[in-house]
Amino acid sequence: MKDTDGLPQSLLVLGGTSEIALATARRLIARRARTVWLAGRPSPALEQAAENLRTLGADVRTTAFDALDPESHETVLGKVFAEGGIDMVLLAFGTLGDQAHDEREPVSAVRVAQTNYTGAVSAGLVCARALQAQGHGSLVVLSSVAGERARRADFIYGSSKAGLDAFAQGLGDALYGTGVHVMVVRPGVVRPRTAGPAQAPFTTTPEAVATAIELGLRRRSETVWVPGALRLLMSALRHTPRAVFRRLPI
Repeated sequence: MKDTDGLPQSLLVLGGTSEIALATARRLIARRARTVWLAGRPSPALEQAAENLRTLGADVRTTAFDALDPESHETVLGKVFAEGGIDMVLLAFGTLGDQAHDEREPVSAVRVAQTNYTGAVSAGLVCARALQAQGHGSLVVLSSVAGERARRADFIYGSSKAGLDAFAQGLGDALYGTGVHVMVVRPGVVRPRTAGPAQAPFTTTPEAVATAIELGLRRRSETVWVPGALRLLMSALRHTPRAVFRRLPI
């Protein structure tokens, strides 16, 4: 069970190969996390991620999880919770898609929506119920600034994140007072660890997002922006007249 600093001893990651999720797991293991479950599609990458975390001293296990198979979520995730209490669930799976391709191929666009939104609704509700049953825990949902206002360049992805964000906020309200804490994390563009120097403004890194997640857990925040300056920028963009917004180079 978590102590008063808000940091977990046990962690379940949905999207076990996510760079942000693994950076967060490393940071939490360095603090006090001792049990980590990585849930994702079986792959060498998932097993390698687990092995890397084990070298940090944690008991790391993997379980097969597919966001596109919601009928399996209750069984798969129920088995994890049955193994022992989970202090924190990090919902980190998602797909960016290819906007130009997905506009031409609606089936591909639907796959983006099903992964980022439908799969998250299913897994989020299953985990929320399990956390509520044990009487404590945090559900951390990786959203995106792209969900704040749809852009021409990525409105399929952005709309799926907008749905996820609204769902997570509503779930947090529904769980208020139950002992379960829901935190929505809205990063800007996240530069992979292997990428070169940042090109776009407000670009962040998996490690920076992990740091913000830790701080948010300590503060029991409900919304975290990474970097923090995006809060003001997106507030301005959200209220920009549409005729002006569509001409902006974003």
